[in-house]
Amino acid sequence: MAEPTVLVLGATGNTGSKVLRMVRAEGARALAATRRPEAAAAAGVAGAVRFDWHDPDGHAAALRGVDRLYLVAPLGVAEPLPVVEPFLKTAVAQGVRRAVLLSSSAVDEADTGLGALHTLVRRTVPEWAVLRPSWFMQNFTGDHPAAQAVRGDGEIVTATGDGRVAFVDAADIAAVATRALLDDRPHNTDHVITGPEALGYPEAARIVAEVSGRPVRHVAVETGELVERLGATGLPPEYAAFLAGLDEDIRHGAEDRTTDTVERVTGRAPRSFRAFAEAHRAAFAPESAA
Repeated sequence: MAEPTVLVLGATGNTGSKVLRMVRAEGARALAATRRPEAAAAAGVAGAVRFDWHDPDGHAAALRGVDRLYLVAPLGVAEPLPVVEPFLKTAVAQGVRRAVLLSSSAVDEADTGLGALHTLVRRTVPEWAVLRPSWFMQNFTGDHPAAQAVRGDGEIVTATGDGRVAFVDAADIAAVATRALLDDRPHNTDHVITGPEALGYPEAARIVAEVSGRPVRHVAVETGELVERLGATGLPPEYAAFLAGLDEDIRHGAEDRTTDTVERVTGRAPRSFRAFAEAHRAAFAPESAA
């Protein structure tokens, strides 16, 4: 039987780039969906194909020969269903039989927002999985406000209070995605994906401080103050309120859980936050030293 061909959306992102690499490492064909395939090729990304959510005329060409799909919703679109639904129907019409959707542990199946895509995938594609990871460990090393704070004044400001989060490494999410894409038997389920332990932001800050040798601390604020702080950075008020609301959910225990998904699906234990921090020590260096 021929190896599957996987179209990877978000192929330069935290999980997509790793899914691309892991799928290829298993001998399957993987295509990197990107708006600028020439630039991707110049950057060393092989197998890039042109894809733009807002150019549906090009979707059929991007899907040519594809039978499996790593699906990442369009960024910054509050209601993605009208954009994603016609694409997914085109995909199935052209032979895609399996889709793995990247969602979030904070998102339940719903009629609106990202949760509407859970229903769409389940009802549209014969074989499917919905990945619902907890907060990424990469939030402490990339462009996320927490990472910027670590590299800046060393103060991570949240409205999470004493709430805890089972931070998860994007590589562990990608490993689950790869199994959901390539296993002979479709998973046909939701996967809530977490790291091995739930930590409060004070604990996470302490670990980063110990690993980096720099002072890093958590500053707890009320939800309203966080909305104001986020708004002052230029975020739209509605989005600032949404982000602050996620912190409030954490404060009330929404993310204080761990699952065995990574070990059960991949056969290996998920990475701990300390191990991640130690492997990314250089990412905590101050901006002036970068």
